[in-house]
Amino acid sequence: MRSPFRMRDRFNINNYSNLGQRVITALLGATVIIAGAIYSPWIYFVTFGLILAFSQMEFYKLSGLDGMLPLKSFGTFLGLLIFSLTFFIEIGHMNDKYYFLIFPLVSLVFFIKLYRKSDKKPFTGVAYTFLGIFYVAVPFALLNVAAFAVDETFHYEIIIGSLLILWASDSGAYFAGTKFGKTKLFERVSPKKSWEGFLGGAGTAYVISYVLGKHFNTLPSWQWLSIATIIIIAGTYGDLIESLFKRSIEIKDSGKTLPGHGGFMDRFDGLLLSAPFIAAFLKIF
Repeated sequence: MRSPFRMRDRFNINNYSNLGQRVITALLGATVIIAGAIYSPWIYFVTFGLILAFSQMEFYKLSGLDGMLPLKSFGTFLGLLIFSLTFFIEIGHMNDKYYFLIFPLVSLVFFIKLYRKSDKKPFTGVAYTFLGIFYVAVPFALLNVAAFAVDETFHYEIIIGSLLILWASDSGAYFAGTKFGKTKLFERVSPKKSWEGFLGGAGTAYVISYVLGKHFNTLPSWQWLSIATIIIIAGTYGDLIESLFKRSIEIKDSGKTLPGHGGFMDRFDGLLLSAPFIAAFLKIF
């Protein structure tokens, strides 16, 4: 009889190559996210709330490595509050007047810092607390706006479709860049990124958006292609911006939570910059 410990060691994800870990993590994560969003808007709410919380705590932890002192717990609480308010208002369970709760609650950051005697640079901590909210929490909250942008009902197709395009862009860029990458895209910030990778990612993103336009009737084909364009451009800049942030504090990955991918910010950095543009596009057009 085989020892259960040997079986466990065999299926230890750390035994796989970086690419193997990347694929396994991506498949498991994508399955949970897609299945949850399809099953219920409430499962979507819980899943993305958890991703938001982990991402924002990760951002504050990294800021601490650079000597900053943001309000980690309170900042994450405010991020989850903004995300939750947006969801409950968009789904119709709360009046939009409750958006005004955000402003006095966020202002409490100043009061809390006022009583932190150990902070030598309190306003730097205040600034990084606000940055964590604006950079991480607000884009996740705007995903709620995008999900309810069509006839004010929850459409999981918008969330799943946007993520599939983003993942296709990332995967296409990774494999094309690894195979053909020679011309540097933005060497000062990210030496490994190339124009060949960018074009490979753009090609796969447009292919997926074309398929989505044929199978998801929530949006017309031209809007799916437009969302692909937003994700290709904004997602690439989102990746570069996170690379700039990590380079400024001299680290390689934002965390080790997701094998093969690093941290949550490494996996969702493209979404952070794409989500505001997607929400604005769907609301305006």
